[in-house]
Amino acid sequence: MTRSGERMTTVGTPALWIGFLAFVLGMLALDLGIFNRRDHVIGAREALRWSAMWIALSLIFGAGVYAWAGEASGQEFLTAWVVEKSLSVDNLFVFVVLFGAMKIPRELQHRVLFWGILSALVLRAAMIIGGTALLARFHWLTYVFGAFLVYTGWKLWAGEEEDPGAGGIRILERVRKVIPTTAELRGHAFFVREDGRIRATPLFLALVAIEIADVAFAVDSIPAVFAVSSDPFIVFTSNIFAILGLRALYFLLADLVGRFVYLRHGLSAVMLYVGVKMMVVRWVKVPAGVSLAVVLGILAVAVFASWLATARTRRVEPGPDDDLNPPP
Repeated sequence: MTRSGERMTTVGTPALWIGFLAFVLGMLALDLGIFNRRDHVIGAREALRWSAMWIALSLIFGAGVYAWAGEASGQEFLTAWVVEKSLSVDNLFVFVVLFGAMKIPRELQHRVLFWGILSALVLRAAMIIGGTALLARFHWLTYVFGAFLVYTGWKLWAGEEEDPGAGGIRILERVRKVIPTTAELRGHAFFVREDGRIRATPLFLALVAIEIADVAFAVDSIPAVFAVSSDPFIVFTSNIFAILGLRALYFLLADLVGRFVYLRHGLSAVMLYVGVKMMVVRWVKVPAGVSLAVVLGILAVAVFASWLATARTRRVEPGPDDDLNPPP
């Protein structure tokens, strides 16, 4: 981190910024303009292919950062991407609830997520630019961000965080109060003319609700990425790669999110770690490789523990007199 009044250094030259933004816009155009022009249900195989592609592109980009700016920058990018990717999984819980509450069919969910993620890119870019400027001007905000992450991580660990399902329903109720909508879906249209007035459809309502949910999650995730790197180019690109792959990840894990029973404990431990790291950065410099190993280790333990817990549940075959609940 830089001290107050100092300018933050970055590995991103103007050419790299322009090239990266052009790449993102090109991929989005290919996504909706060619590969997903028609509304259809995205199955597990297609979602797996897209997820694998985005993960591969992220790793290739990270290797490019490593070659261009050195080992430390490459490790910072990979750590920031892993942190953002893992925290974004929490979004999936809310997405599942919102789509279920609004009865959005599977074949239309991709369209909502595409435009939701496109607008999320713009909002997150603004938040990252603002955060970079604030941290460069007011160094003491580093400790405020760190304390906020520790507090949020502790609440998550202690189970004091709001249930994502309840939060998603409340978001939906608030949006409905301010946006007049039609009673039913009208194909894949976001707006229609009804009784001489333009009204939003439930599809647009879902888009707004998802966008609000994403901004709420970004309040936690962006400070966490700033705890990993102070380079705005690394913070921005790692965020964008994680968000671009979120849509495919949703269709891959939408039916399985309830099985990650210990993921929130893992995410809380990650937030506690990066929060403490941010608070002591002036006195203790943690190598990027160590942070990467710690984050990957925490998440691996959380996923493995979840797999063990839900595997035992799946092996139980309820009998006619048993009153067993399926895994959450």
